[in-house]
Amino acid sequence: MFQKIAVLLEMIKFKLTIFAMPFAFMGAFLGARGLPDGLTILLVILAMVGARTCAMGFNRIVDARFDKANPRTAERAIPAGAVSMIEAWSLVIGAGVLFFLAAWLLNPLTFKLAPFALSLTLFYSLTKRFTSFCHLILGVALAFSPLGGWVAVQGSLSSYPWALSVGVLFWVAGFDTVYACLDADFDRKSGLHSLPSLLGQRTAFRLAAGFHVIALSLFAFTGIQANMNFVYFIGVGMAAAALFYQHRLVNPDDLSKIQGSFFSMNGFISLALFGATWLALVTEKL
Repeated sequence: MFQKIAVLLEMIKFKLTIFAMPFAFMGAFLGARGLPDGLTILLVILAMVGARTCAMGFNRIVDARFDKANPRTAERAIPAGAVSMIEAWSLVIGAGVLFFLAAWLLNPLTFKLAPFALSLTLFYSLTKRFTSFCHLILGVALAFSPLGGWVAVQGSLSSYPWALSVGVLFWVAGFDTVYACLDADFDRKSGLHSLPSLLGQRTAFRLAAGFHVIALSLFAFTGIQANMNFVYFIGVGMAAAALFYQHRLVNPDDLSKIQGSFFSMNGFISLALFGATWLALVTEKL
């Protein structure tokens, strides 16, 4: 049983929940203007885990035939036969129930927004079949993370710093565009869509860099909207340095370091921004 759980967690790349979770906490901490109560934090964690697990499981199911044909992904759990479709669907349904239960326990507005947020994350998995702007759609889906954290605490959208969600949108679109370069040739041959397969890797990298410049500008503007002190802007500076390093580490002619760049740098960016937000809220009370 434990071995099967480990396979399922690896299938959905559970450790990458670290990408979106800190932004949900950013929204929650900004909504509380400090540390939310323990129950709210627990329910936010359960909602995020449920939503991401549901979305990633669904992605693996609907993309199974493409994963099997792609040499890079042929060893994933479903095409390799390590996880059956029944097991995968059970994971998706169970995670979806967990998400809706956590949203219901938080407050009425969170529960009302839950179907739209989850539907969007599931819809993303189908978008490579018809649009090269799938990376932006993924960005929109993950932009609900800080919004959801805010609503979990406030129970309303009043005074929410919208620049934060739009910043997340462009940050995600940027790194997903870079990551899609790994499959540009396969996507082109298979009739799938992505910006690298449409524009070529070099142009896609330039576009991703532009997305990241927009994201950083919006993260900085979030600090102004939320009236944050200088500590927050140190976090934005750290995120900018990490993004600069990421774009120097990986280039269109050498994708060999893209896995390390994708996992480590983007995890660092989300944690740096959340950590700076928390410290800024703590220091403003001193």
